[in-house]
Amino acid sequence: MDVTAKAGDNSRAPDIGMLKPSRTRWKIFLILLGIVALNYIDRGSLSVALPLISKEMHISPETTGFILSSFFWTYAIMQIPGGWLADRFKPRWIAGGSCVGWGIAQSLIALASNVPGLVALRLLLGAAEAPVYPAGGKLNAVWLPAGERGRGAVMLDGGAPLGAAIGGVVVSGLILWFGSWRGAFLAVGLLTIAAGLLAVRYIRNTPAEHPAVNAAELDYIERSHREEDAGAPPAGRPGLLQYFRFRSFWAMCLGWMGFNGVFYGLLTWGPLYLSATKGFAIAAIGWSTFAIFGAGFVGELTGGALADWWRARGGDPNLVMRSLLGVAGVAVVAGLFGVVVVPNAVATVALLAGVLFFLRWAGLYWSVPAILVGRDNAGVAGGAMNLFGNIAGIVTPIVVGFIVGHTGSYTGGLLFFVGSGVLFTACSLTLNYRHRLAV
Repeated sequence: MDVTAKAGDNSRAPDIGMLKPSRTRWKIFLILLGIVALNYIDRGSLSVALPLISKEMHISPETTGFILSSFFWTYAIMQIPGGWLADRFKPRWIAGGSCVGWGIAQSLIALASNVPGLVALRLLLGAAEAPVYPAGGKLNAVWLPAGERGRGAVMLDGGAPLGAAIGGVVVSGLILWFGSWRGAFLAVGLLTIAAGLLAVRYIRNTPAEHPAVNAAELDYIERSHREEDAGAPPAGRPGLLQYFRFRSFWAMCLGWMGFNGVFYGLLTWGPLYLSATKGFAIAAIGWSTFAIFGAGFVGELTGGALADWWRARGGDPNLVMRSLLGVAGVAVVAGLFGVVVVPNAVATVALLAGVLFFLRWAGLYWSVPAILVGRDNAGVAGGAMNLFGNIAGIVTPIVVGFIVGHTGSYTGGLLFFVGSGVLFTACSLTLNYRHRLAV
């Protein structure tokens, strides 16, 4: 029996029921997990190396905030174009090509000798990284049945805390090995280029195009899509602005903004916070970052598994998502308050690990664009969501930099993160996860 025969092949249709579905879709999402992890290793490497770079280039806290923010300027601008490209062209090439592009940019950062050069290359890195999430959201919509998108979403987004966790150890270790932050940046940049080429080689735009998808897996995916579309309003290709008439679309975008206000704040300023307030050296920063963001990766997988488990047992989508994300939001806010009042270094790392564990349940948001706008428009809707999220990426490092520079304390910055957590919680409880928007 030809187990790679497709469901559309009539001569093989009777054999579908005898086949065990292949699991190619999960191999694709493992690759996406890997390239998103590299995404965060590359973007977070600057934060790990900043104690050294700041001394080398004599950078003030205010200037540090602008350098950390600069990545997000182009990253945010390119979100909607990246989603548009993923919807209208080929997410395989958008995801893989993006990875190769930012690997080149990361390698070039090793050549930066001053603040303007560092900012310019961070702008290039942001532009190159931008399309990967919208392309991943598009692949989530096209490749996965509705009942598996929770796990798919957190596998896609789980690369963020995994990359931040591994990146802290890898980059700090490479810095110590090479004796220079420049060698570390070049090494991870070359690794990223290789991973992008692998992604292009294996990923396909649709299940029907992939030679490793057998007839049973293809039938399983396509049957779920037909059931999902039955009775739903036709998606078509309406203009993006039409979706902003709906409360749920705003809630999706603003909730993701609140989430990123916390996550990007900890990603960009966390290492400096541990260095300045707890006296951590480079190696201690690396291992603490691993513990904090590693807990986020475990939390991300936990949230996705809980959502799909509950949905599979008949849980109402609104009850499932609002319950999980509401609990996560409350835990995040409480944990951040704990960081403000607890002075002990070990307790601080433990509290931040708890914050990241629950915060990363927000990876479920990457299943929301397909729910609200359908598969045809999931890329551009995911781009809009990520645009809002990265407005937080632009604002947060600058705001925290000015707070630290003018007060000499991180307390105000931590309270800013608390406010972002409240926004995430409120929007998560407002969003309607049950129906496609009728435009």
